[in-house]
Amino acid sequence: MTRVLVVDDDPVQLRLTAEIANRAGFKPITATGGEQALSILRDDSQIGAMILDLVMPDLDGMGVMETMRKEGLTTPVIIQTANASLETVISAMRQGAVDYFVKPVAPERLIISLRNAMKLEALETAIRAEHARKSGTFTRSDMIAAAPAMARVLSLSAKAAKSTIPVLIEGETGTGKELIARIIQGTGERAAKPFITVNCGAIPPNLVESVLFGHRKGSFTGAHADQTGKFAEAHGGTIFLDEVGELPLDTQVKILRVLQDGEIEPLGAARSERVNVRVISATNRRLLNLAKSGEFREDLYYRLNVFPIYVPPLRERKEDLTALIEHFIARFAAEAGKRVLGISPAAMDLLGAYDWPGNVRQLENTVYRAIVLTDGIFLETQDFPQIVAQSAGREEALRSIAQLEIPAAPVHIDAAPARSRFEPAVAASPDRFLDETGELQALADIERAAIEFAILHHGGRMSRVARALGIGRSTLYRKLHEYGLAEGVISDAA
Repeated sequence: MTRVLVVDDDPVQLRLTAEIANRAGFKPITATGGEQALSILRDDSQIGAMILDLVMPDLDGMGVMETMRKEGLTTPVIIQTANASLETVISAMRQGAVDYFVKPVAPERLIISLRNAMKLEALETAIRAEHARKSGTFTRSDMIAAAPAMARVLSLSAKAAKSTIPVLIEGETGTGKELIARIIQGTGERAAKPFITVNCGAIPPNLVESVLFGHRKGSFTGAHADQTGKFAEAHGGTIFLDEVGELPLDTQVKILRVLQDGEIEPLGAARSERVNVRVISATNRRLLNLAKSGEFREDLYYRLNVFPIYVPPLRERKEDLTALIEHFIARFAAEAGKRVLGISPAAMDLLGAYDWPGNVRQLENTVYRAIVLTDGIFLETQDFPQIVAQSAGREEALRSIAQLEIPAAPVHIDAAPARSRFEPAVAASPDRFLDETGELQALADIERAAIEFAILHHGGRMSRVARALGIGRSTLYRKLHEYGLAEGVISDAA
C-alpha cells in the first residue's frame, strides 16, 4: 500500500480527498498547511505522491514546490485548486507539478492521476539510481534498504567511506554486495572516480594475473600488444574484487603485495608500477573457513578483513520486499513497454511467504519474467508459476495456471463473458494534460496547447495574449517560432 500525502486547509475537502485515495488502495497522510507538508516530506522519503492545494494561509502550494525544488525533494506533486486560470496552470507546471485539476474533481480522475504519478516516481527513482551507479556517485539514498536489518550495514558503510581502509563484504549470492561497495565509493573522497569490478570466479586460472595486473607485448604466447590490468584501470579510484575467495593461491601473493606496497608488476614488465587503489572485496563463502582449510592465504585474509561488513539475506529484511517489487515493476514495465500498474494482494502474499534463496537477484529476475509474460495490468499468482511450484508443489502450480480464463471451445462474440479484473476498471476522463494512453503529456505540448488556446481566446491580439500568459511579446514570438505557430499568426496579429 503506497502512502499519499494530501494537503489542504479545508477540512471537508481534505477528508473527501483522503477517502478517495483510501478507497483506491492508497494510504493517505493528511496535512493542513504547507509547512506541515514539507516537514512530513523531509521525514518520510517513502511517500509516493502528494495532492497539494494551491491556496493555503501559511505557505501556499507554489511556495511548497519551490522549497521542494531547492531541497531536492522529488515526490510527484498533483495540484488541486478552485482557481482555473491559465496562468496558474502554467506556473504550477513550471514549478514541477505532474498534474493539475480544479475542485471538485471526479474520483476516477483523481485515481488515474495518482496511479500515473506513482509510476512516474518509481521510474524516475530507478533512472536516478542507475545514473548514480554508472557515474560513481551511488549513495545510500539510491538503494532500497529501509529494513532494520540493513541499518547496521548502512552505518558501517558510511564509516568505511571516510577512509581508504580495506573492506570485506560478506553475504549470500544476490544480496547486493556490489551496491554496498558502490555506496562506500560514492559517499567517500573517491566518488565519481573509476570503480572497476572484477569477478574473480569468472576468470580462467591461467589469465588471472594478466587480467588483474596486465602484461607486456611478447610476455607469453598470444600477447601481441601491451594490456592494462584492472588495478591500473582503477588507479585513483576503487577496485571491487567479487568472489575473492576463488583467486588462485599464487595470485593471492601478488594481491598481498599490492595491499602492502601499493605496487603491481605486469607480466613481462621490467619494473613495478605504483598504483593508488582502494580495495573492496566480497565473498559468498566464509573467508575465515577458507583460510583455516588452506584454500585462502591467512595473511591475505587479515589484510582484506580489516573492516568486515555482513549483508543480510532478503529473508531477513522482508520489510524491503514491497518497495523492491514496486521498483522492479516500474523499471521492467517501462523496458518491456507494458502497462503494469502493480501486483495483486494474493500475489504479494505469495512472494512475501517465499524464502528467496537467490535473494534480491532472484526477486529481480522473477519480477522481470512475470512482466514479460503477463497480459494484465496487475501481476497475479499465475504469473509466478515457479514460486508457486517451489512453495506449494507442482500440482498447485498447474492448478493455478489452469484457473486462467481460457475457453475449452470457441465462444461466439455475442456470448463472450466479461473478463474478470483484479479491481473495477476506471474509465479515463478526457483531460487536456493526458494523451490518448492516459499518460501525462510533455510540458512542451501542454505549453503549445496553452498558447494556441490563448491566441484563439483573445482573437490573435498578441499584446493581450502575452499579458494573459505572463510573458513578454518577444518571448511569445520566440515560442511561436519554436512550436511552428508563427506562420499565419504573426501576420494577422493586431
